[in-house]
Amino acid sequence: MKLKEDLNPVLLLLFQVTVWLYSVLAFLPSYLFSSVSESDAGLGSEQDRAQRLKAQSVTGRPAGPYRAMGATKRLVSSLHPGLDTLDKVFEDASRRFPDRDCLGTREVVMEEDERQSNGKVFKKVILGQYRWRSYAETHKAAARFGSGLAALGQRAHNNIAIFCETRAEWVIAAHACFMQNFPLVTLYSTLGGPAITHGLNETEVSHIITSRELLETRLKFILLEVPRLQHIIVVDDTPTKWPGYPRGISVHNMATVQELGTKPENVSRGRKQPMPSDIAVIMYTSGSTGVPKGVMISHSNIIAGITGMAERIPNLGENDTYIGYLPLAHVLELSAELVCVAHGCRIGYSSPQTLADQSTKIKKGSKGDTSVLQPTLMAAVPEIMDRIYKNVMTKVEEMSSAQRTLFTLAYNYKLEQLSQGRSTPLCDNLVFKKVRSLLGGKTRVLLSGGAPLSAATQRFMNVCFCCPVGQGYGLTETCGAGTISEMWDYSTGRVGGPLICSEIKLKDWVEGGYHSTDTPNPQGEILIGGPNVTMGYYKNEAKNQDFFVDDNGQRWFCTGDIGEVHPDGCLKIIDRKKDLVKLQAGEYVSLGKVEAMLKNCPLIDNICAYANSEEMYVIGFVVPNQKHLLSLAEQYCIRGSWEELCNNAAMEGVVLQVITEAALSEERAIHAKVRLNPDPWTPETGLVTDAFKLKRQQLKSKYQDDIERMYGGK
Repeated sequence: MKLKEDLNPVLLLLFQVTVWLYSVLAFLPSYLFSSVSESDAGLGSEQDRAQRLKAQSVTGRPAGPYRAMGATKRLVSSLHPGLDTLDKVFEDASRRFPDRDCLGTREVVMEEDERQSNGKVFKKVILGQYRWRSYAETHKAAARFGSGLAALGQRAHNNIAIFCETRAEWVIAAHACFMQNFPLVTLYSTLGGPAITHGLNETEVSHIITSRELLETRLKFILLEVPRLQHIIVVDDTPTKWPGYPRGISVHNMATVQELGTKPENVSRGRKQPMPSDIAVIMYTSGSTGVPKGVMISHSNIIAGITGMAERIPNLGENDTYIGYLPLAHVLELSAELVCVAHGCRIGYSSPQTLADQSTKIKKGSKGDTSVLQPTLMAAVPEIMDRIYKNVMTKVEEMSSAQRTLFTLAYNYKLEQLSQGRSTPLCDNLVFKKVRSLLGGKTRVLLSGGAPLSAATQRFMNVCFCCPVGQGYGLTETCGAGTISEMWDYSTGRVGGPLICSEIKLKDWVEGGYHSTDTPNPQGEILIGGPNVTMGYYKNEAKNQDFFVDDNGQRWFCTGDIGEVHPDGCLKIIDRKKDLVKLQAGEYVSLGKVEAMLKNCPLIDNICAYANSEEMYVIGFVVPNQKHLLSLAEQYCIRGSWEELCNNAAMEGVVLQVITEAALSEERAIHAKVRLNPDPWTPETGLVTDAFKLKRQQLKSKYQDDIERMYGGK
């Protein structure tokens, strides 16, 4: 999507001539050389590779199954022969890259409380350099920790839980469990008490790994509701003694458990190595639409998944640095980090609050994690990329007329060049270098997953961050693996072709009007099959009907998502069975599409759309952008505090007008009612729906019945 131009034609021509001359004079020799090299290798140009066939139906039928061109005969299930369990993969990496940096954590130089003008206090930090553990050191730490857990009574095939933020100790603990064949139960650090209790009791864990903060703020208050729990292992070094906990529960430091694992009698105990079919992880969902479900993932499932992902990242190797900040309890982050470990990459840890120089916990004037780490690889969910996009475009609006003109010219010029498979070195160095520095300046691959990414945001990341965005599609039930777009494919709205570990079929959904015989492209419910399809839900047979095994013994998962396959074999997600709501007039509304489209409106930080089949309209719970809302209020002479503005009926009407205009600009007319939420959304609050649950009792409006039905009256 081009930025709006209101430019002098002479300036436009001068700009294009300058850029063209620079590109020809400075880069023509290297371009010709690279073209010859690619031709000799049979690769062709990036544009040729983007247009080539990615996948095809192996039966010739439009319903599929579709397989990647490199796996039409047989799906690939492992990185290397013999590496069929996660402990073997990690041992192989530590043997090949013993002295290479593996896991890095920034030291905290200083913490201080910063009081805001509204009286609120925010904690700010100044962070130092990254301190690194080598692959050999990480492997030794994991082996000792696993041996120590066994000394505390943890046994093979018995579940052990981890309830912890993303950090190096999470990965060390996970590998320790993989080595000892302890199935690892993962719980989001944002879960509330009932969800945590449900997961721990359902899996009958006696040991849990957590952090000091989560123990004291979340876990401590539900211990009496988890009767089987005996040992809590805290990954922080201090304190060393933990008084005041219920009788029968022992609290240990991670270092103490590792020291226990070095004792000769525990080292000589030996370990029971896992089989490929053994459960490696029981991964619980966020629980935003009900009680969390635990997905059983075997060693072979994960290895197949990371094999498919790794194949889509060109030149992946020990020179790469990955930044880890998404929840490791989510399959996207866990898979991405396991891919990196298997290939000798460095992983430096961060958090959404310290990611960039402008992040909420970084003290003004100090450096965020991306500036210090300068990662080459990064995974991101659309939520984060949408926020980056809106923040940068807000800065562009504040530029002088000359700066804004230059940015617009460069943006639209590069967009045109990208569509033709060409690079723009002058624009990259003179215009987009500062924007690219927001992520450290060296990012070469961005992997997007978890939700649909809007075309505007994807194009923005392509242009301003000077790197491809690999949009992927997968679920926890398929180890996050399904499809990923190739890095030289700059098309938008698609999620690429199937990975070499999986295949895709389309199943007719007659009620929704989707059929594999549709033209011009076959459509239907997406079914994913392959060695990456997991073992099902833990103790939840009723939900396991979404899994089935075909006549060839291959497992499949019915995703509930509706897709269409394009002629080059790439998949596009066009709908979701459970996402469609039929309004009173008979019109179907896709709530996910409504939310994805409106999130790009500068006025909206986040939105939750809801519809009831007994009504004619959609309602929306909006977390507004404070800066834009205050500006809008001033424009319409509406006075009041932040909370008063969010509860002002006139303000809600103005916001509805803006949202309607945004919807109409996308050619989607939406008749909606809007409710504003004055509380800011931040990653640590969890899913936006969780924030709305906390506010529901305060929403005394005519939509109260809808709200109660939305949350099941809980």
